Amino acid sequence: MSEPVKTRRYNSLARQQGARLSRLRMLEAAARLFVENGYPRTSIKRIAEAADVSEDLVFKVFGSKRSLLRSVLDMTIGGDDEDVPFLEREGPQRMRSLTDQSDQVAHLAAGIADQMVRVRPVDDMLRGAAAVDPTVADLRNDIQVRQRREAMAVVAGWLAERGPLAVDVEEAATTLWVLTGPDVHRMLVDEAGLDGPAYVAWLTRAISSALLVPRDSLT
Repeated sequence: MSEPVKTRRYNSLARQQGARLSRLRMLEAAARLFVENGYPRTSIKRIAEAADVSEDLVFKVFGSKRSLLRSVLDMTIGGDDEDVPFLEREGPQRMRSLTDQSDQVAHLAAGIADQMVRVRPVDDMLRGAAAVDPTVADLRNDIQVRQRREAMAVVAGWLAERGPLAVDVEEAATTLWVLTGPDVHRMLVDEAGLDGPAYVAWLTRAISSALLVPRDSLT
């Protein structure tokens, strides 16, 4: 009696793993093609071909091209396809656990720099698509305005838990939202020519000078 049960469980697990791998292939193919060709010119058919799956399966898993784009953005921001909110991931939680505000800021700046390596190509694609597709414009606005502002409000609260800030928490959240955005990264890296370490150093100084109370004034 037990052996068939084990077999069914094994087969079920294998199917789940296969489904996840197929979903990941679709996400990776979509991300690459969206960046290479732009969102409007990338069809579900091309994504299915690149992922070696059927068009029907893409629609079955994601429902629509816009929903697929949303999932690509979630994967890009988080760094993988795990269903874990970004602020609950290891990097942000490590920043939260640090007891020194300067260490928190340095960790935040390094994390943002790593994230921008993934996010910027996709955000650049979104900016172009948003100019001709109102639904994409709404999606980018939701991510860059609502979601990021909410996230930075939480991060500002984590900083405030470790000591006084030079501004109130609401202003701190707005400052973080501005400084850590892709538009500032675009200006500093693409236009001003900063490399990765220089961007981290700039962001660390900018956040520290704007939000942290100088140490000598605390003694």
